[in-house]
Amino acid sequence: MSAAVPRPLACVAGRLRCPVCSQPLAPAAGSLTCPRGHSFDVAREGYVTLFGTGAGHAFGDDVRMVAARANVERAGHFEPLTGALVRAAGGFACADTSLVLDVGAGTGRHLAGVLGSLPQARGVALDASRPAAGRACHAHESIAAVRADAWRQIPLADRAVDLALNVFAPRNGPELGRVVRPGGTMLSVTPTSTHLRELTALHSIRIDPDKAARLHRALDPWFQPISVRPVTWTLQLNREEAAAILRMGPAARHLRPDFDRRLATLGQSIPVTGAVQLRVFRRRA
Repeated sequence: MSAAVPRPLACVAGRLRCPVCSQPLAPAAGSLTCPRGHSFDVAREGYVTLFGTGAGHAFGDDVRMVAARANVERAGHFEPLTGALVRAAGGFACADTSLVLDVGAGTGRHLAGVLGSLPQARGVALDASRPAAGRACHAHESIAAVRADAWRQIPLADRAVDLALNVFAPRNGPELGRVVRPGGTMLSVTPTSTHLRELTALHSIRIDPDKAARLHRALDPWFQPISVRPVTWTLQLNREEAAAILRMGPAARHLRPDFDRRLATLGQSIPVTGAVQLRVFRRRA
């Protein structure tokens, strides 16, 4: 095993799959390679990029969006959500839970929280974004960060995952159904219509009222819904943090032309509603 391949990545390499030929990967000299000779270099930050060949792929959040997210998370504004995920994971994980996948993991903050409660498990932080993967590498000692386009392919073996997280991220039902083992669990977090409602005057994006129905359609017939619970909390923000919260997600591309003027009217202490639904799904046999 090469010292240039981080230990978390080396430990999960056997469950990763080559995006070109779907063969198992193994650590080599600063890279992951498959038996057919395809090789994927490990970046200096510690992540590996596993994009398939052919058509273009997603690039994910840019440097500014990821930096905004990191600042918001560092201030603790989404810790209540992380805590809810940790409690849900603890309720459905079992003693032999060995691999946790976070699809659209961003900086890896939520995955790190869950792994903190599952000391025997390894984590894979999957995201298309280069800056996000660079941060996820260092979020927890058991996280292996992988850049991949989950819309096209999740580069993991069939039935390799015991627990999957999907927080504010797109979901590929067939691929999640393929990689999560029968009886395994997926935790999905989606915003409600009141999430960050105090900031709606600053951007033009809105929550799809059919979001829950679309979620269930995307996951059926692979996953059975088990439970749904609301998670609500208050984010006490200053103006800079309010701007960062909008710039770290989809609203970043839909800010109002007079964003700065509108932001200035909100004052320096802004109570903002956090309101999501945390759904538990079980992989059907």
